[in-house]
Amino acid sequence: MSDKSDGRVRANIYIDAEVEIVQKHHQRTGELTEGFVKRILTKSPNHHHGIKVMLDTGEVGRVKTVLMEE
Repeated sequence: MSDKSDGRVRANIYIDAEVEIVQKHHQRTGELTEGFVKRILTKSPNHHHGIKVMLDTGEVGRVKTVLMEE
């Protein structure tokens, strides 16, 4: 999965991107939260669990998918 929707690669994520994240308390269930990126919190270029971001709602989690505009 090395396409633009890969949430493990920081270059795929930008401010206002629509993404699906998994919050820390949902890691066991894998429940996804959809929203728009307000801040990118991970500094490294990639992370095996997903890049950590803050959504415009204030929720923090790791990006599983970057949703592509059609």
